[in-house]
Amino acid sequence: MTRSPNRKSQRKVRYAVIGQGAIAQMAVLPAFSHARSNSELVALVSGDPRKLAVLGRRYKIKRLCGYADLDELYQSGEVDAVYIALPNTMHESYTVQAATAGLHVLCEKPMAVSTASCRRMIEACRRQRVKLMIAYRLHFERATLQAIAVARSGKLGQLRFFSSQFSMQVKDRGNIRLDRERGGGPLLDIGIYCINAARALFQSEPIAVEAIQATSGDPRFREVPESVACLLDFGRGRVGSFICSFGAGDTAAFQFVGTKGSLHMESAYEYATPPTFDVRVGERKTKHQFKKSDQFAPELVYFSECVLRNREPEPAGAEGMADVAVIEALQRAVVSGRKVRVKSVGLKLRRPSLRQERRRPAVRKQKLIHARAATD
Repeated sequence: MTRSPNRKSQRKVRYAVIGQGAIAQMAVLPAFSHARSNSELVALVSGDPRKLAVLGRRYKIKRLCGYADLDELYQSGEVDAVYIALPNTMHESYTVQAATAGLHVLCEKPMAVSTASCRRMIEACRRQRVKLMIAYRLHFERATLQAIAVARSGKLGQLRFFSSQFSMQVKDRGNIRLDRERGGGPLLDIGIYCINAARALFQSEPIAVEAIQATSGDPRFREVPESVACLLDFGRGRVGSFICSFGAGDTAAFQFVGTKGSLHMESAYEYATPPTFDVRVGERKTKHQFKKSDQFAPELVYFSECVLRNREPEPAGAEGMADVAVIEALQRAVVSGRKVRVKSVGLKLRRPSLRQERRRPAVRKQKLIHARAATD
């Protein structure tokens, strides 16, 4: 049975953040200060007592829990929703556990490491009548949504191809991104941004894919590939391509080209650097610049709105599963060396639009406790 959003006035959704790694500490926890209109951070969950003690003091949170204490926390009536910021292979079990307890779930991407896991997560939340949203922060970010609006407008003519590069140097050899058993690798971690952008811009699903992986021999990449290069066939003459890498300099850009013009975006997937994009139609070129903003508070605000107003969120579980279906096909293509068809998820998909934009000011840089950013 779904819990009441709040015992007092039902105007705020009370969250427990599960997992206190770098992304939670750098972005998720500070975002609650900009989402206070309808979202409240009430509990922190970690297996590291030091993290809990320091972060509890920093954010004035009294409810500090280890993973073994989750059932007791869920039955306490103190929490309405969870934000899952755990390694990719743990998303399914913690989503199912929270949903079974009647809690709404906001889960980091990738949704899971297989479509089978995604389907079980969706079914668990459907069965308990709780909301499930996947944390695609760019579905609420102005530059991304404006780029999608340009693609939809016809200003560039009929869209023909999308290309993207997303890379970073993952220097910490102990980082989970380099751990195959915990769902590491550039395709799941950052390639998913390129896939999601291509799907949103084409307003369509790829029907087949091809891929190769490359590794320079660097000992960091014993378990996961250093780089993956991918082709996505969207049909009707539309093609997407991208390269994602953990062994190259920082870049996060995409462009899409139509029969009349093109759009190029820099810092397309970043949250620490403000994005910019240029639109070129014929000889005319226009530049669009955006201020740095908090990209995590908007998804909290939006998800809380969905919980409080009993609305289905976008991006829901179907969106997360659609990206994982493409990733599965790309993984099969790497192994086979052949073009592989993408299996349909068989679920209704919605597309992000400017109606979802929520803006909040940027947050201050946080000192990390027993955690390191991937590029440190």
